[in-house]
Amino acid sequence: MTSSTSNAPDAAGTFSIGAEFPVRRLGFGAMRLPTGPGSERDGAIAVVRRAVELGVTLIDTAHLYGWGANEELLAEALHPYPSDLLITTKVGVTRSGPEGWAYDARPESLREQVEQSLRRLRTERVGLLQLHRMDPEVSVADQVGALRELQLEGKIGHIGLSEVTTAQLAEARQTAEIASVQNRYSLLDREHEPVLEACEADGIAFLPWRPIGAETDPGRAAVLATVATELGATVPQVLLAWLLVRSPVVLPIPGTGSLAHLEENLAAADLRLTDSQRQRLERMALRVG
Repeated sequence: MTSSTSNAPDAAGTFSIGAEFPVRRLGFGAMRLPTGPGSERDGAIAVVRRAVELGVTLIDTAHLYGWGANEELLAEALHPYPSDLLITTKVGVTRSGPEGWAYDARPESLREQVEQSLRRLRTERVGLLQLHRMDPEVSVADQVGALRELQLEGKIGHIGLSEVTTAQLAEARQTAEIASVQNRYSLLDREHEPVLEACEADGIAFLPWRPIGAETDPGRAAVLATVATELGATVPQVLLAWLLVRSPVVLPIPGTGSLAHLEENLAAADLRLTDSQRQRLERMALRVG
């Protein structure tokens, strides 16, 4: 089924995912948190708790991140969860050996993966469950249909997708309402511009991963550095600020294992690009050669 729900952000910079979860638009990606024992784990717990203290209400994780260890870390750090916190996790990729992984979105496997995530996150319902990758060996209808069944059972609140094309998004929406899309996207990496535009048209949250990680040439780097200097900011902050003005449905989820870097990232929400600065950044990004 195809649905178009109004999800206009409010003046405080929030976005309502699935018309149920109003989250601050600048979230946190947990992938880079170390999950081993000892002082590094203590530091990771401190980072994620600090993120919540600073107002983060959207945290992204996945079964793939440490094969569940990342989910367990978040539960250790934050359970019982604040009422306004949305932790979204992803399934559809499974382990295929000591170092390997494989797509696995067979309905029976998705059900087991979701059950495991529920146990690790210590919850009875995942507010937003995203399909990490489309499995090329399973029909879109079967993959999304399996998540829709779990949604009807109350184990999933809303369904999201990751790394999809506009055609895959449209096909998935014939089976279930899609609340979010998580694709790689940044000022300097615009491959999925059509997907973002489709999300914006229908009020679907767009969570760009690797929002500040694209490499660039000296010419583009110079423009970024100039704008950063004008704002008294860092280049990563400028890249995040651009994402926040790119579209009201964009919810960046930068990740870090450092308290200082966390605070730097979140401060990007306070930056205000001028029209001139935004135009210069976009001309720079589109320049060829």
